[in-house]
Amino acid sequence: MDFNGSDTIPGPRAEDQLPHTAQAAAKIVIVGGFGVGKTTMVGSVSEITPLTTEETMTQAGIGVDDNFGSASKTATTVAMDFGRISITEQLVLYLFGTPGQQRFWFLWNGLFEGALGAVVLVDTRRLEVSFDVMGRLEERGVPFVVAINTFPDAPRYDIEELRTALDLTPDIPIMECDARRRASSRDVLMTLMRFLHSLAMQGAHT
Repeated sequence: MDFNGSDTIPGPRAEDQLPHTAQAAAKIVIVGGFGVGKTTMVGSVSEITPLTTEETMTQAGIGVDDNFGSASKTATTVAMDFGRISITEQLVLYLFGTPGQQRFWFLWNGLFEGALGAVVLVDTRRLEVSFDVMGRLEERGVPFVVAINTFPDAPRYDIEELRTALDLTPDIPIMECDARRRASSRDVLMTLMRFLHSLAMQGAHT
């Protein structure tokens, strides 16, 4: 049968291929409320072109999705974002950004499956949406760090004030970040990896 008229399925791009030195990989989830910057963080730090499942926001979301502070937002993640970053020549992290709207939270359980740890992105204009997010991680036993995304018009607070407001235990790392900047997002991931390493060491000595 002649398939000359059919489309050719493209092979993997060189930039997307896994480094030949990679020996271990870990799954990390980026979670948070609607519009806190999860897609932005995955996109800024990923060494491959990120996979996104964004759809144009429609009138149907009015009154259902909380877009406080995101009035200019025209698209939203409906399944997940996916990216990859090499932390060292041997260790690769696969990043999964979760949808923020509560009506898509049923997808979270599948995304949490097999996750080594998580980053909770927080918008200081809407601290209250972070409690359900962190509660779900605690229920699943997924360790996490908290990153305060510094939106230009968001109020700034002392880190320890935020720790108290978010009811975080002293051992959970919390830091400011700019999800638009690769270096800042990478620092958050490095903090998570150091936290996970410290937990592993504690477990080894108990």
